[in-house]
Amino acid sequence: MVFMLRIAAFALAALVGGAMAQSPGGGHTPPPGTKFGAPPDQAVFRPLPERRDVVSWKLLAQVELVRLKDRYAPQFSSSVAALDRKEVKLQGFMMPLQMGDKQSHFVLSAMPVTCAFCVPGGPEQLVEVKAKLPVTYGFEAVVLSGKLEVLKDDSNGIFYRLTDAVLAK
Repeated sequence: MVFMLRIAAFALAALVGGAMAQSPGGGHTPPPGTKFGAPPDQAVFRPLPERRDVVSWKLLAQVELVRLKDRYAPQFSSSVAALDRKEVKLQGFMMPLQMGDKQSHFVLSAMPVTCAFCVPGGPEQLVEVKAKLPVTYGFEAVVLSGKLEVLKDDSNGIFYRLTDAVLAK
């Protein structure tokens, strides 16, 4: 839960700071239908279509929380556990954890961020990313490749981490 709050706080700071730093007519623009004060275009906020060349978010959702004495811990399906420390490709939306256009440490989400104060899913729909080279932040989905870690006992409550991540071709 602490990790989720950190994500929301950093995302808010980066989104607000990034929006304020952009010049009119340049830089990042939100996807179509995301006008301030207007209801968002629902097509923009649908899950990404399934792709054969990336690990499916449906697969990553194959996890249950089980009670262990004084806490809960994730119990992953055998299919998910088999991905631990394997090179994979993931597709999702960036949630920045730092200020600026280039991000080396961010969260990849199954769903786009619709509110700077809200995390767009549970821990099964989020992957912490540590990139080899900074990735330019944007509102469009990105495909990354890297080594996936399936985390069974992370103190921040995250389930997945992608290390040595790079933009996939």
